[in-house]
Amino acid sequence: MKLSLRPRTQPEVNMTSLIDVVFLLLIFFMVSTSFVKQSKITISLPEVEGAPIVEELPQQIDIMITENGTVLINGRELINNRAETIRNALQKTSNGDSSLSLTISADANAKHQHVVTAMDVAGRLGFSHINIATVNESAEE
Repeated sequence: MKLSLRPRTQPEVNMTSLIDVVFLLLIFFMVSTSFVKQSKITISLPEVEGAPIVEELPQQIDIMITENGTVLINGRELINNRAETIRNALQKTSNGDSSLSLTISADANAKHQHVVTAMDVAGRLGFSHINIATVNESAEE
C-alpha cells in the first residue's frame, strides 16, 4: 500500500479584515476627538518714554448703609438718608470729581430702597466706577 502524501498548503493570513478593523478604529478616534481652538487677543500696551513713575493711591469714596437706614460717607454720618443730603455729601467729598471709585456696603437687614437711592444719586452725579461690597459668610464664623 502506497500512501500518497498530499502537498501541504501554506497557511494564508487574510489582511483584508485586519485593515478594515484598523480603518474603523481610525475613523472612530477621528470622530470622537474634540479639537480645542485657543483664541488669542492681541493687546498693544502703551510705552513710557522716560517719565518718572509716581505711585498715587486712588482716592475712594465709601458709602455705608446701616440696618436702620443711616448713611455714612467715608465714616461720617449724614443727618438723614434723603437723596438731596446724599447728593450734597457726595459732591462735597468728591470735590466734583466723578471719576473716583465709589463703594457701597450695606447691612444685611438694611432696606433695599436705601441702597438703590444711594446708587441712583451716585449715577446721576456721573460716578461710573460703583462697587457693591459683600461679606463672605464663612469669614464671619
